[in-house]
Amino acid sequence: MKSEIELLNLIEAYLKGELSSEEHAAFEKLRNDDPSIDHRVVEHQNFINTITEYGQRKQLIADMEAAYQHLDIEEIKANVLPVSVKIRTLFRKYRFNTAIAATVALVTVFATLLSTGYFSKTITNNYSALRRDINNIKRSQNELIKGINDIPDKGPVNPGEFGGTGFALSSNGYVITNYHVVKDADSVYVQNSDGESFKVKQIYVDPAYDIAVLQIVDSRFKSLAALPYTFKKSGSDLGEDVYTIGFPRDDRVVNRGYLSSLTGYAGDTIAYQVDISVNPGNSGGPLLDTKGNVVGIINAKQTQTEGAAFAIKSNYILQSIGAIPQDSLDTKLTINKKNSMSGLSRTDQIKKMESYIFMVKVY
Repeated sequence: MKSEIELLNLIEAYLKGELSSEEHAAFEKLRNDDPSIDHRVVEHQNFINTITEYGQRKQLIADMEAAYQHLDIEEIKANVLPVSVKIRTLFRKYRFNTAIAATVALVTVFATLLSTGYFSKTITNNYSALRRDINNIKRSQNELIKGINDIPDKGPVNPGEFGGTGFALSSNGYVITNYHVVKDADSVYVQNSDGESFKVKQIYVDPAYDIAVLQIVDSRFKSLAALPYTFKKSGSDLGEDVYTIGFPRDDRVVNRGYLSSLTGYAGDTIAYQVDISVNPGNSGGPLLDTKGNVVGIINAKQTQTEGAAFAIKSNYILQSIGAIPQDSLDTKLTINKKNSMSGLSRTDQIKKMESYIFMVKVY
């Protein structure tokens, strides 16, 4: 077993591409065999990205200050300010001289940086999480109050600030979604297929794997029947047909696709790339194979590539669930091990799934 320093040095060399081909292959195998090592690599890459971005900001500030020091403010003022006595008097009256000189200096600095291509060096981030901004969706008053007078209290009427998807982990009220869906939430509700909303609390979050486990704590909630699906422990195959159910709008939407890569964005080994149509609100939705096994959880898409979505692999979901401290659970969380959807058509699978898929509303 390598020491902590040796492991960090090895990860650093791996990320910098300093390993030989044999060493690189050996380390790739180590990542695949040991999820904890893979987790460390992802964390270290995020750390390096943060430091790099900070360094770039500091360099930009230093470049701007250096450019400003070489500017002749008096000459700029002489070239820019009008010579008319009337205009000069007006400027003195309102004391705009300093403001104009400062503006010209700032414009000159940015023009210099633009002409040298400095800003073109910034890497565009086209990786987009799929949390839905509900407040930006136009709704009519009738849609917001529909059925209020005829239906008993089912939770908050307003749509919340953000939305996503979640699905049941067990029949007794445990639900899984993405961490970014519920991040910084004051309160969270889940809504079932009957339109009933239930208060939930966050039991466990794993930001590195973008996983959040919730528990329904509403007294009106009744336990579900045994889950018809289970989580696939082994890896899935390239090209395998998959589908997802989620809430990019207020109604459930089913999308079909296939696994297009066994790694996610920028080679992330904790995720699959999926050729499937998803939109904000699909985050937290299950990704299922043709046998009804959960193979992942949708969490993002590549904005500049059509149909390139990403899903956290099911074995990492199971790792996150296994890491939940038992003393944080009010009731036992038991993952279903029996799949009752194998052999059913996709239509029948979707019908069996509808009671276990929830819209997540964040306030």
